[in-house]
Amino acid sequence: MKAHLGVLKSRESRGYAEFSFPNAERLLNVMTSKRWDILTIMAGAGEISIREVARRVNRDVKAVHGDVTELMRRHIIDRGPAGGVIFPYDNLHLDLSYTAAA
Repeated sequence: MKAHLGVLKSRESRGYAEFSFPNAERLLNVMTSKRWDILTIMAGAGEISIREVARRVNRDVKAVHGDVTELMRRHIIDRGPAGGVIFPYDNLHLDLSYTAAA
């Protein structure tokens, strides 16, 4: 089974990025439901502080910081020029495919 997280950049840049994982288990270890929530509120929002991310997802700042750090380590979220964080995409698409063994 292969797993891909595809994201579309803003309408202005019209780019696309794909993050691949060797299997669904690895994808789900990285893209937990709480991290998915973070990406959802950050999509198209521009640069925001980690404190603001925590407020929007109604979670503890320290816990959100840990999740954001992991997403940055995986190059899914970037550090913004003003010191906040940015997810420079408007759209998220999850694709899982499975091919039965012959």
